[in-house]
Amino acid sequence: MARARELALRGPRGINPQVGAVLLSPAGDVLAEGWHRGAGTPHAEVDALSRLAPGAARGATAVVTLEPCNHTGRTGPCAEALLEAGIARVVHAAADPGEASSGGAARLAAAGVAVERTGEPEGEALIADWLFVQRTGRPRVTVKWAQSLDGRAAAADGTSRWITGPEARAHVHRERAAHDAIAVGTGTVLADDPQLTARIDGEDAPQPLPVVFGDRPVPEDAALRRHPRGLRTASRDLERELRALAADGIQTLYVEGGPTLASAFLRAGLADRLTVYLAPTLLGGPRTALDDLGVGTIDEQRRLAVTRLEHLGRDLLVEATTEKER
Repeated sequence: MARARELALRGPRGINPQVGAVLLSPAGDVLAEGWHRGAGTPHAEVDALSRLAPGAARGATAVVTLEPCNHTGRTGPCAEALLEAGIARVVHAAADPGEASSGGAARLAAAGVAVERTGEPEGEALIADWLFVQRTGRPRVTVKWAQSLDGRAAAADGTSRWITGPEARAHVHRERAAHDAIAVGTGTVLADDPQLTARIDGEDAPQPLPVVFGDRPVPEDAALRRHPRGLRTASRDLERELRALAADGIQTLYVEGGPTLASAFLRAGLADRLTVYLAPTLLGGPRTALDDLGVGTIDEQRRLAVTRLEHLGRDLLVEATTEKER
């Protein structure tokens, strides 16, 4: 199963989950390996079977990171392909949550195949973001900001570079690379002209898709116009835009700025994870890190669960999840 997980990671993140498969002979020898290469391509089990001569998989065991599907979409049901190949045993880690695609394990068992679900946490973790999209219809959202100890994101004149030190800024770039898309508001684009690229020393970092929320146009000479992933604009309708991102295969969104956009996600209850960088400095003035969150009384406060505290050079990283994610 560990090898199947490694194979799964070769496939792209997107509308479909990353899945890997290993076929074993009755003696335990590896016969073939496969993984899903994206929407419309053969699923991992079928990819592995395609590497064998007809009849070579009879009596074999299929080890798969996700329950074989049981429906016909762009490709046929993997459960039927395994039955036709004569597979005698199937071991899978995670259950398929889809209403249409689930049921493969039951179909195989009904046909006499020995089926085992390991239920190991690594199997669920492999597709945790994809499972979140299936459950909610939108990407998992991380909202990030940096602030002084007195809660300011910038000085009174609007300057904000740099509140935090180099270690915190390097961590931000790693966070960018770990997400499928990165979001800012048009105000941040006009004020800061950010690049929104992930820059990690010595690494060819994955680049998130930049998404700009708001009504104002992005200037033609903006740095984002030269982003390697292109540029996507979005309206102020957060829920609709998140559903559209999920439909295009975006599983995780990193909301980086500024206070207006961060507050809008928090106010709408669409923030699942917070990463806050606290700098040991005082700025005063009106440039607060967050705007109105719709909290009128103390009983309406947005309680969080702190999941991580870490010193990054002179700064402190605080990670937290919202009540609904606890």
